[in-house]
Formats: sequence, structure tokens, C-alpha cells
Amino acid sequence: MDSELLTWIFLIGGVILMLLEFVIPSGMALILGASGLLIALARFLGFLDDPITATMAWIFTSAGITLLAMPLIRKYLKAETSYKLADEDYEAMDQIVQVVEPLNEHNDEGRIRFQGISWQARTLSGEVPAGTKVKIKYRENTTWIVEPVDQIQEPTSQKLKDKN
Repeated sequence: MDSELLTWIFLIGGVILMLLEFVIPSGMALILGASGLLIALARFLGFLDDPITATMAWIFTSAGITLLAMPLIRKYLKAETSYKLADEDYEAMDQIVQVVEPLNEHNDEGRIRFQGISWQARTLSGEVPAGTKVKIKYRENTTWIVEPVDQIQEPTSQKLKDKN
């Protein structure tokens, strides 16, 4: 392989990798491209004549820049992150839902509609007919345990409007 051709490959490859950073932003393409440009410069100046030595130098330069630069990049260019506790059971507790099929305390044959889906449910005591509103208490495996809601409280502002 021509010595000048390999220098051009490192130069053009480095530029392409650096431009690829705009498409796939991670920092790695920029680091690999920068090390490619450094090796192209070293070959142009005559420090790396052997193609195998140049390739090994590019690998070690890339690894070295990665180890040195990534902690700085993570410190000063923080990624957007968000954390949310994904506990569906906790979020479902105390939700008011509609009974689709009659519920009882003896079996899991009753069903409720929660988040647009029909779920198995049972009550802790007594029977609850279809069409009744119930409150979710907790879940046992795939069965929601519910209790009847006698009277859903109206918001205070609505009560005040009705009195006037």
C-alpha cells in the first residue's frame, strides 16, 4: 500500500467520523475522528511510516483519548436524564374504577375496568354488582383487590356552587 494513500485514509476517515458525530451524537465518533487526524498528521510529518504501526497507534490513541476525555465530557456536557419510579401498583392504589362483572370475596371471576382494560378483581367482603364504583386497594398477582365506594365526595367548589 502506498504510504501517502494510508495518510489520506486516516485524514478522510477522521473527518468523516467527526462529521458523523452530528448524526450520532455520543462523543465516540468525535474521539475516533480526532485520533485519526492525529495519526494522519504524524504520518504526514514522517513519524509513522509502517502501516501496522500507524494502525496500532490509532487504536491506542483512540483508547487513550477516550479514557482521558470521557470523564470530562460527562462532567461538563451532561445528558438529559429523568428518573421516575415505575410502580404501577402504587399509582393504581385508591383509583376509582367501574365494576364490569359482579365481584365477590370467594373467587377471582369478577372484573373491573382500569385504564381501559378489563382486569380480574375481587372484594374483601360482600358482593359488588356490575356498574358499581369501587376503589383499588392493592393487587395479588394479577387480581386487583377492591372495596366499594359508597358515596364519591363532590369537590368543595361544586358544593358551594350548588348551595348558591
